[in-house]
Amino acid sequence: MPSTPATARPALIVVDVQTGFDDPRWGARDNPDCEANILALLRSWRDAGDPVVLVRHDSVSEGSPLRPGQPGNALKPGVDGAHDLLVSKTVNSAFYGAPDLHAWLQARGIGSVVVCGIQTNKCCETTARMAGNLGYDTTFVLDASHTFDAPDLDGTTIPAAELARVTAANLHGEFATVRMTDEVLGAR
Repeated sequence: MPSTPATARPALIVVDVQTGFDDPRWGARDNPDCEANILALLRSWRDAGDPVVLVRHDSVSEGSPLRPGQPGNALKPGVDGAHDLLVSKTVNSAFYGAPDLHAWLQARGIGSVVVCGIQTNKCCETTARMAGNLGYDTTFVLDASHTFDAPDLDGTTIPAAELARVTAANLHGEFATVRMTDEVLGAR
């Protein structure tokens, strides 16, 4: 649980919105409006002077487009603007990156977070689950995230939209409140 009162405005946590996810090797994706919705959230947070946390996946896998030093490691245009904290990570959760996201939020008395980014069912879901477990009032913005089709254990393909739907069901009411961009912006 955050040790300081939750009086600060919510922090927007933008997870792994990197150009490397445009690489065709990822396969088919869902939600073509993801980036536009993320930019709308960022505009709202930046215009209000509310805390913005950008997260970048610095892959340690050889050949990954997200590896440091590769063009795909860069944040996408518009996302790469003003922010209060940049977290670099090598695993799924933004809470296991550097600098320490949990300590940064606590030091500022931030008790609520809004999570969006890439991939819905991987780094975004993991970050939201951890935020919920750490006691943050967590909002997960489903239409400001996207993911890719994935192979099932039997070799069939699970469509990206289905993975996103399952992520929403996994998170909502337990780890986070799942909302859409318009709902989040309308409540500000």
